[in-house]
Amino acid sequence: MGERKYFGTDGIRGKANAHPMTAEVALRVGLAAGRLFNTGDDRRHLVVIGKDTRLSGYMLEPALVAGFASVGMDVRTFGPLPTPGVAMMTRSMRADLGVMISASHNDYADNGIKLFGPDGYKLSDEFELKIEAMMDASLGEGLAPSNRLGRVKRIDDAPPRYIEIAKQAFPKRLSLKGLRIAIDCANGAGYKVAPTTLYELGAEVFSVGVEPNGTNINADCGSTHPETLSAAVKRYRADIGIALDGDADRLIICDERGQVVDGDQIMALIGLDAHKRGRLDGGGVVATVMSNLGLERRLKAEGLTLERTKVGDRYVMERMREGGFNIGGEQSGHIILHDHATTGDGLMAALQVLAVLVDSGKPMSELARQFDAVPQLLKNVRFNSERPLETAGVKAAIAEAENALNGSGRLLVRPSGTEKLIRVMAEGDDEALVKRVVEDVAGAVRAAG
Repeated sequence: MGERKYFGTDGIRGKANAHPMTAEVALRVGLAAGRLFNTGDDRRHLVVIGKDTRLSGYMLEPALVAGFASVGMDVRTFGPLPTPGVAMMTRSMRADLGVMISASHNDYADNGIKLFGPDGYKLSDEFELKIEAMMDASLGEGLAPSNRLGRVKRIDDAPPRYIEIAKQAFPKRLSLKGLRIAIDCANGAGYKVAPTTLYELGAEVFSVGVEPNGTNINADCGSTHPETLSAAVKRYRADIGIALDGDADRLIICDERGQVVDGDQIMALIGLDAHKRGRLDGGGVVATVMSNLGLERRLKAEGLTLERTKVGDRYVMERMREGGFNIGGEQSGHIILHDHATTGDGLMAALQVLAVLVDSGKPMSELARQFDAVPQLLKNVRFNSERPLETAGVKAAIAEAENALNGSGRLLVRPSGTEKLIRVMAEGDDEALVKRVVEDVAGAVRAAG
């Protein structure tokens, strides 16, 4: 695969109004992606664009629109809509391409551009590299004649359509009547659709993080700051708490005591319930190398597998599609329910948890411990040298650590996809041993510079 200049593991991302997150780059994305997906046949070609609530969305959206329209693509803009909603609408409206403007769980000062193909799945690496190759062309290349320019419209019915699709994912035989739900929408893309969906299904809804002002997205709220949700659960005496991130494609849950439930426990809860109903495809669940060993053991006890992929929900999705799995996700709270969505969807996942909660009649605190997590420790080590993992010292430390864990745990050493960091993670039943091996390997990486 070629060296990436703009696209990272999740689209293009960076500080707003600094390269590559400038109006110029957004314009170039529109021009390049528009040319690539405008196949030149006689029909009108269509791109749909959604965004979260960041101030910089108002700068990037018009630039993308200008790029697409100038190469002859029609554009529909949705305004704030969750990432999974944009993926859904791309398919539902028979668009050639979908675009989400968001930096997900990052601070408001960042932004990003994510692209979806006509099938609603994130674009493959191959397509992203083709777009990159075209992005540095002259701005005057491939422009449409003046009578073939794209037409642009704002579509107001995207949020209600997404709400209806989400409601369909909740079992008809159940209702949320009598349930008190606290929801933290991170002042992000789900701030309207998520509370509305829960209310329409019958719940009593207590919302926080639903007053976006352009700069407060993810600010001390949402899935990256669960303490806000935990406090809301206690304040409103809620039966369950749900926190989304800025683009609403991930969630974390709090039980009625305000205790946080991570993505691994959520996957176990949804996966084992689906298995019990004969609705789990692929004979297991797909997660990343970061998921806890306790999850793997719990699934194994039920005769199910845990398939692991590289970190990143796109890799989880790829493996799910290859192996025919319908449930997967990440410890961080990206949960992918392939029966309902083509990408992680915080609201859809929350509805599945709520279905189990209502159906079981148990309090959330009883459902939250699907397995005992084994001690897990992660250290990030900065480095300056070229390839610290290839030095003899680091290799020896890794071999020694693996030998010490000897089948009773796991060691994972990997470079970060976005920074000059080596991530050293170990887990196992013996907490002291886990701590020791992480420190030994981290020390060796430091020594390698």
